[in-house]
Amino acid sequence: MKFFSTNKFIIILYFILIIPSIIFGQNKKEPPCSVKEAYQFDFWIGKWDLHWTTKSGKTAYDKNEIKSFLDGCVIHENYTTIDAYPFVGKSYSVYNISKKQWEQTWVDNSGGYMTFTGEFKNGKMMLSRNVHGKDGKQIIQRMVFYNISKDKIDWDWEMSKDKGKTWNLKWRIYYKRHKKS
Repeated sequence: MKFFSTNKFIIILYFILIIPSIIFGQNKKEPPCSVKEAYQFDFWIGKWDLHWTTKSGKTAYDKNEIKSFLDGCVIHENYTTIDAYPFVGKSYSVYNISKKQWEQTWVDNSGGYMTFTGEFKNGKMMLSRNVHGKDGKQIIQRMVFYNISKDKIDWDWEMSKDKGKTWNLKWRIYYKRHKKS
């Protein structure tokens, strides 16, 4: 008889607590990436044609396809060279709510692995990392997305050897949204 009473109590408790919260939405979870900052990188989503000037002064062309996935919480990059040595890279970017910053991991077919952190501020997305040069001194490397519009983005790769007081441009890429043929 005690077994029946315990089960009966659980069933009654279920109807008193669980069913109303399902019906009235009291147990609704926050949607993934519910903070507005989690969508700051959405400007990058899409297919892009890239061009940049090599050290020898020639124009190089590449392509980049950026997608959002995992309920819009992750930005995934697929970078591919077109007319150069076959270079392929991928990055994954997320907004870390607890740290209030963007985090990106880059990997490529040359064994490259880099991690960056940063923020979107004053119309620019800036992600950086600290590394040590051959001489053992600290170098800050950063990428800056700027001049952001619906169909164009400028991207710079910069380095600083003086803790960010001055920056040396190493590479500039011009993004143009890919037009469907």
